Amino acid sequence: MAEKNMHDQEAFDKLKSIVDQIDIGTICSFSQESPYPHGVPMSRQEVDNEGNIWYICSAESETYKNIENDPKVSVFYADPKNYTFLSINGTASLSRDQDRIDRYWNKMMEGWFEKGKEDPNIRLLQVSPRDAHYWDSNSNMIVNLFQMLKAAITGNTEDIGKEGDLNL
Repeated sequence: MAEKNMHDQEAFDKLKSIVDQIDIGTICSFSQESPYPHGVPMSRQEVDNEGNIWYICSAESETYKNIENDPKVSVFYADPKNYTFLSINGTASLSRDQDRIDRYWNKMMEGWFEKGKEDPNIRLLQVSPRDAHYWDSNSNMIVNLFQMLKAAITGNTEDIGKEGDLNL
């Protein structure tokens, strides 16, 4: 794979495109009781103009409780079919901004919050990326397999895809 580190706007655009394409990421939070991270899949609500990724969670969840004690998080996005992956380390913050909750509310949320968008347990989870790394082939699995076979024969890995740091 060719290495292509990105900076500033290019890094933001790449992060946003991968998060929007994949949607569901695994958020890993850390507890004082366990040496292992607690991971949970969550659908992003948006990537804002500052590069923060927003989610909705419950004040009763383990993720919420972990973040209250330790704001460090890691988030992983994976689309193996298209060989696109993103790893993010950052800081999380929790809030209850009703305007933002109203904006993000949809029918699927009703399955998680029985009292509707006024449920007192609804919280916003904002992840501010500190560093990120991506792997992206820009192709589907069949093309990827062909490119990998070609690379194994020729030794040229340029066509397999790109990976690099996103310096936001």
